[in-house]
Amino acid sequence: MPLYSADALILRTYKLGEADRIVVFLTRDRGKKRGVARGARRPKSNFVGALEPLTHVRVAYFEKERRELVNLNYSEVSRSALSSGTIEGLGCAAYFAELIDEWAAESHEDERLYRLGVSMVEALADGVPPEPLTRYFEFWLLSLQGVYPAARVQTLSPEAQSFLTSARKIGPQELTGMSFDRAMLRELESLHRSVIAMHLEREPRSIKVLKDMMRL
Repeated sequence: MPLYSADALILRTYKLGEADRIVVFLTRDRGKKRGVARGARRPKSNFVGALEPLTHVRVAYFEKERRELVNLNYSEVSRSALSSGTIEGLGCAAYFAELIDEWAAESHEDERLYRLGVSMVEALADGVPPEPLTRYFEFWLLSLQGVYPAARVQTLSPEAQSFLTSARKIGPQELTGMSFDRAMLRELESLHRSVIAMHLEREPRSIKVLKDMMRL
């Protein structure tokens, strides 16, 4: 049973038994994996703080052929989206992680999706404003999946079209210091959310929490 080490993004976890967790994580070179983190729910576990959604980590895991779950050996934090310390950042991290999880393929390398996720970790940790960052993330996620509705772009306001033009050219950190019309951001939100819901055939679970946090 070989041991692999990789840079990865934590996408979600859920309880297993009395002390363990199932961890869903996206690696740079081997796609999405699901693994068991033994003892992760114990107070003195080595995994404490290293399994939060949208945390950029270095992991080591054992993988056995024809086994659905790998055995997670350790997870060491490189950078966390939660280090921003804001309620809005927490909501964005959950939302971004959920959508990456929905679109990431099991054991299929997708470095562009991985790099998008890492860029969101860095942007949230650096304090990039969450609302324009969310519209930026949605644009790139849908574009990478080949489902961005290009025909509908022509119906958007000039301000929204200008935002999308800029998003194609700049990194997320460059959103800091830029001013954005609230109506324009709401316009893009409506478009993006309708496309996401159509392709997922449901609204993301984290949407309500994100909306509530953005209002605080």
